[in-house]
Amino acid sequence: MAEKIGSVWAIDIGNTSLKALRLSNETGSLLVTGFDHILHGKILSGAGVKDQEKEELVALTLRQFVQQNEIGKDDVIVAVPSANSFARFVNLPPVEQKRIPEIVKFEASQQIPFDIAEVTWDWQLMTEAGSAEAKVGIFAIKNEVVTAELEHFSRENIQVEYVQIAPMALYNYIVFDRPDLTGSDTQATVVLNIGAENTDLIVCTKSDVWQRTIPSGGNAFTKAIADTFKLSFEKAEKLKRTAPMSKYARQILQAMKPVFTDLASEIQRSLGFYSSAHPNAKMTRVFALGGGTKMRGLLQYLQQSLQMPIERPDSFKKLGLNSTVSAAKFHESVCDFGIVYGLAVQVLGLGRIECNLLPGSVSRSMAWANKTKYFVAAACIILVVSVLAFARAIIDRASYSSRSATRAKIQSVLESARQAESELATEQGRRSASEAVIKKELDLFKYREIIPLVYERIIEAMPNAGNNVEQSELYKAFEQGDAETVMKTPREERKQIFVTGLTVYYAPDIDTAQFGEAGFQRSMEGGENIGEAGYDTTATRRMVSDRRGGAATAGYTRDRRAAPVSAIAKTDQNRGFAITITGYSPYKEIGKLLDPAGVQDDPNRWGVITRLMDMNSMSDGNCPFEIYKKTDKQHFEIRTGEVDMEAEMPSGIGVRKVSQTTAGEQKVELIDPMTKEVISKQAVSGDTGKKVKDRQGKPNDHWFVLNLKLRWKGASAPAAEPTVGAGEEASQTTQPDAPAPQPQPERRGGGGRDKDAFGE
Repeated sequence: MAEKIGSVWAIDIGNTSLKALRLSNETGSLLVTGFDHILHGKILSGAGVKDQEKEELVALTLRQFVQQNEIGKDDVIVAVPSANSFARFVNLPPVEQKRIPEIVKFEASQQIPFDIAEVTWDWQLMTEAGSAEAKVGIFAIKNEVVTAELEHFSRENIQVEYVQIAPMALYNYIVFDRPDLTGSDTQATVVLNIGAENTDLIVCTKSDVWQRTIPSGGNAFTKAIADTFKLSFEKAEKLKRTAPMSKYARQILQAMKPVFTDLASEIQRSLGFYSSAHPNAKMTRVFALGGGTKMRGLLQYLQQSLQMPIERPDSFKKLGLNSTVSAAKFHESVCDFGIVYGLAVQVLGLGRIECNLLPGSVSRSMAWANKTKYFVAAACIILVVSVLAFARAIIDRASYSSRSATRAKIQSVLESARQAESELATEQGRRSASEAVIKKELDLFKYREIIPLVYERIIEAMPNAGNNVEQSELYKAFEQGDAETVMKTPREERKQIFVTGLTVYYAPDIDTAQFGEAGFQRSMEGGENIGEAGYDTTATRRMVSDRRGGAATAGYTRDRRAAPVSAIAKTDQNRGFAITITGYSPYKEIGKLLDPAGVQDDPNRWGVITRLMDMNSMSDGNCPFEIYKKTDKQHFEIRTGEVDMEAEMPSGIGVRKVSQTTAGEQKVELIDPMTKEVISKQAVSGDTGKKVKDRQGKPNDHWFVLNLKLRWKGASAPAAEPTVGAGEEASQTTQPDAPAPQPQPERRGGGGRDKDAFGE
């Protein structure tokens, strides 16, 4: 049985009291959400209590339970006494799996010591399906015993779904709550459930259970006291319960001693029989439950007689208590709740024994009773639907007769629709010609996204928060113009690249393309461009901080030298772009930011070139570009140098600042437009009075010029792209997926030395 989610009430009606336990598995763990322990008005097996009085006592106890507890829609399982019950485990001969039920039915008729027609029986396969040896448990109980038990509940309108014999419930409890006691087939645990009339003895192993009912219990001790002291049964019972506090405790114990001896002898005789039948199973411990265990001195006497340790539980290992349950009252009755605990575990799908001894006739009656309300509801629905259908037919007929004019109008509309369909078919015949015209016009816009895509791939390769997580706070502060936070990172440790210039020239043959002015002139003379009816999309862009923490466009100016070119040719083997990137970086080792060596297996150490070489995987294998002949200096070159105003370097680096020294000399230097830090070498007086290059003892920034070529892998089809014409200018500030903000001087990454922009 699979684990079941829900709640269950388990009820055990004994000779002295009713025990009930409500367990819930709705939270994934077993919780006690209700319990009850109600004593009968008298002990049912007491002297002078007749059958009719027993029925009345049980009815009163059950009625009190129903009044004190809400059963609702919870499943209910009850236990029947072990007397007149049967449990046997047998090994079946090797047969096919589908024949096991047939063999079990034959074995049941042979094993059950009652007429098979007079019992309710069930069976369960105890070994795993497909095992070489099939072992089954056969369980049975007399029909009159089950019927008498269920009558108590039917009188109180309690619907019982499951019936189990008490010893099997105890086995389920031990296997679930104390798996340490039943982990092997060679180590057996003895469970004693000492009740008022009988004592259930159950020997438990991992895959087997053996039971015997000993006709001796708490009433035998009461009767011994009554006979010795000439008392009534009720007075003797009271004296037995108060014996530890009585001044006659010694005499009382002496009166009960023969019963102690008889009970111990019966237990030893039963265990001896089990040992002879199961020589490989060694009994190691006795687990004592039931009201009889509360009798003073009984467990100590049994432990000495049986020469085995005896344990009486004071709590359950795998049960939690709901906040509404009184822990103190619950623990008072723990030793009485073993049977109901095992019953509830079975219904929740956590028990080892899953058989149900509810008679088939009762099950069928319950099923039909549950379905009756559905039959009544279905009949009512059919009646209502029939009446509504008849009424609707009358209404529809009257409505049809009164709407002849509407039908004529509808016919006219349908005729118009057919005419419209005919006209639509005529127009659809002209579709091919129209689509050809549309395609011709749309082809002018093919490849218009290629140049922006080139810029996007270059920008993604720059250091940013995505590829340099360690300095994500630096990029965020730079994006927000927070100079103070930016300066918390020493300048020479900032992995930033400020791009001051970016030129991209389309080349029909990337192998012969040249960089810079030569590349531009060749592009003009070659007569080829991405746009068939437009102009070269070559542009020089000034780059500043990207929203992602690296470099991005703060604005661009179209190159006024753009010239018209022709359409793309049919071959695409060497088409691509010649690209020149210029800029500078505060990082102390600019080479490691641009093109570090030996880092292909460590993406955290990649540089700009490494990422450009890995563009395809960074864009999920859909990148149309690849670096062309990186090892050939004709096609790939990096030049770097220190930022020095007196040396050659690219334009657009930092902001030029002029100031007066204390000696009255004019001092010119380059500063960072955001942090105002000096980024260039400057002349200062050394110890000897000679002018030397220095930047206040700090390393200055480095510039770079990067020439590379990207081969365009997908340029096979002719395309046209209308672009801005020669002589036009456009300036804009862009940010991916967001409205374009106005340029902010403190966010520029070296966009020239504009006094108006930086307030110099």
